[in-house]
Amino acid sequence: MKYLFAILLPLLTTFVLPAHAAAVRVAVAANFLQPMQEIAARFSRETGHSALLTSGSSGKIYAQIKNGAPFGIFLSADADKPARLEQEGLAVAGSRFTYAQGALALWSADPGLIRDGAEILHRAGFRHLALANPRLAPYGVAALETLESLDVKQRLAGKFVRGENIAQTYQFVATGNAELGFVAVSQITVEGKLKGGSAWLVPAGLHRPIRQDAVLLLPARDNPAAKALLEYLRSDAAGAIIARYGYHR
Repeated sequence: MKYLFAILLPLLTTFVLPAHAAAVRVAVAANFLQPMQEIAARFSRETGHSALLTSGSSGKIYAQIKNGAPFGIFLSADADKPARLEQEGLAVAGSRFTYAQGALALWSADPGLIRDGAEILHRAGFRHLALANPRLAPYGVAALETLESLDVKQRLAGKFVRGENIAQTYQFVATGNAELGFVAVSQITVEGKLKGGSAWLVPAGLHRPIRQDAVLLLPARDNPAAKALLEYLRSDAAGAIIARYGYHR
């Protein structure tokens, strides 16, 4: 019987999975990796397609795409880089849309450090302030804009510790190499509740909106998995996951 099952299993699998099942390589901004892992798993279960994720700073991913990296979809942490790829003929015209709008937080692994919001930045009673490299990461741009709005950027510049992306920035704070830093709200909350430490949720009016755009890249223009995933990102199921991680649509 076990030999018969071994013969039948591949045949049964072909009936379970759709005949058109395909895979797509997805380049994901570091801040969105965790929710995208959850979305990709659910997408695979429901469609049979696979999404192969690679994460990094939006700036580095953009440079890799320019240099021929065979990604099929780019989920950026901003709107600018997907738009530039369209203009440069490296993305499918008209495929770009906003899949999420991010939120910024000032965070410390110390539960007692951030007690009164932005006041800690004015007191400057700390040695290091982590933020993502603004040349590579849109969340770093938002952090600098916040500091400018609060009129503390110049005074705190000597304390900056720059992460290559928002994931590395988070690690600087989580490991205590920086007492506090600007991170994505999605990294420190679960269903709206702080996972640990102390934080100040930066009011949206202190920086330009962090509009995160997706775009279909030329290598995947005829890839059914790529088209299905972009459609899935607009679905209510994906939207519920995105909202749970602290993003807006």
